[in-house]
Amino acid sequence: MQERRNAITVAIVNDYPIVVEGLAQLLAGDSRLDLVELDTMADPMQSVDLILFDAFGQLHIHEDVRRLVGNPKFRRVVLYSWNTRPEHVAQALEAGVDGYVSKAVDAETLCDVLVRVHGGEQVIEPKEAPHEVSTGDWPGRAHGLSAREAEVIALITQGITNEEIAKSTYLSINSVKSYIRSAYRKMGVERRSQAVLWGVENGMLPRRERREV
Repeated sequence: MQERRNAITVAIVNDYPIVVEGLAQLLAGDSRLDLVELDTMADPMQSVDLILFDAFGQLHIHEDVRRLVGNPKFRRVVLYSWNTRPEHVAQALEAGVDGYVSKAVDAETLCDVLVRVHGGEQVIEPKEAPHEVSTGDWPGRAHGLSAREAEVIALITQGITNEEIAKSTYLSINSVKSYIRSAYRKMGVERRSQAVLWGVENGMLPRRERREV
């Protein structure tokens, strides 16, 4: 009981409940961490030692990070992303994150990073993510969409253009179009309007939700 009482309090932030729940499962069972709040489209209500911010489907990542970093209720902020491009990591550090973790790491490494960041280290785990990330969860996964395909479709569902998607995800426009084509095949759609409707019906729109654990 004493060990749990002294555990590091953590809140997970993203705009999609399924993403937040999937990330929570990765942290479950580590007695060093006390997951206290899951938040989508909202900042945590409680004061916590660590914010773990999942970048999936986020259009203004660094603006969101700066807002969290600037809130005195949150001692540390760690960004969790599959994007390991140096310029993206550099922007995150400039925005004030205390840690940057690639989605290529396993659950044990992720937990270790959070503990190290809480201890005062600035930890960067920029391990290059594989072509398809398999950790965690995301909308559309049950329909065969990869994490990156799902993120592109989530942004399309929000009305974001291909050019804006490329800029926010640090992908080339050709890569964005390639993900769109492969996702469309899996979704059984041919046009953007159909993709938006499919996305709305399959959880691709952000949803406000706050849950204390």
